[in-house]
Amino acid sequence: MTQLGNIQELRDKFGRVHNYLRISLIEKCNLRCSYCMPAEGIPLSPKAHLMSAEEVLEFARIFVGLGVNKIRLTGGEPLLRKDIGTILEGLSEMPVDLSITTNGLLMDRHVDNFQKLGIKKINFSLDTLKEERFQELTRRTGFQKTLDNFELLHDKDFDLKINTVLIKGINDDELVDLVNMTKDYKVSVRFIEFMPFDGNSWDRSKMVSEKEVLDQLGAHFGAERIASLPNEDNFTARKFKIAGYKGDFGIISSVTNPFCGSCNRIRLTANGRIKNCLFSNKETDLLAAMRAGENVENLILESILNKKAVRAGMDSMEKLSDPALHSDNRSMIAIGG
Repeated sequence: MTQLGNIQELRDKFGRVHNYLRISLIEKCNLRCSYCMPAEGIPLSPKAHLMSAEEVLEFARIFVGLGVNKIRLTGGEPLLRKDIGTILEGLSEMPVDLSITTNGLLMDRHVDNFQKLGIKKINFSLDTLKEERFQELTRRTGFQKTLDNFELLHDKDFDLKINTVLIKGINDDELVDLVNMTKDYKVSVRFIEFMPFDGNSWDRSKMVSEKEVLDQLGAHFGAERIASLPNEDNFTARKFKIAGYKGDFGIISSVTNPFCGSCNRIRLTANGRIKNCLFSNKETDLLAAMRAGENVENLILESILNKKAVRAGMDSMEKLSDPALHSDNRSMIAIGG
């Protein structure tokens, strides 16, 4: 941690400054997406082991004091928290860029509150535009409600991103259809490479790479119609646009072409553990330390300093493909997207 005037920074030994905190609010979800959790579910943390709304807000204040200026709420499904309104209200009063990742099923119940609090940025998980496939992927119904709530948010002018996890032989035949959503909708569709987590049966053959995405879209639209857009600071998605379309699309290639060199992200799990990398199975229990009255800031600093240069040390495809190196990591639902 460095201090410049009244501004503190969380800087790791590679010079990366971490100003973006993703807070998982809950391990539960109303869907059962195959890439996110095992079909049989996961052991859930006892309620007493999860952060209360007050603890979520206190952690947020601590991280803001360390230079965090961007917070995203994740789950599970964060809108399942009964005290989500209290959390949103408290966070909206902090000097941060506040956003949320949701599957959208409950969004109609909360849209008015989001507008009242001025929260405009929503990442909307949608892996298919086909109802039968939706049920196969999520192991639940709710396809039409998902689409209706997407339309609701779009009509109310929210800043929308669609998150689509691509799995070969499952939904990679919908690339063109999903990109065509950007023709008339001012949204950003982001294709996410299938990543290895506990219980999601990952293997390399199921992954759709950035090159395969661009090759397929180029063959359909014509490579000359696909323009690269400037990368944002600390980008995760390499962005592109079809000429004449209102929206754009991006590719999050955490496996084949990672963006670790500019990573600024920290994750706080629903049971109050800090993860300095999505791929890491190393965690530090901040919640137990806070409840014991210990110095949480020092633990945060130590975690950031110990961050590896690339994917928790898995700096090759061979290492990433070794189950022994990531089998102890949590299921995605217990980490937060």
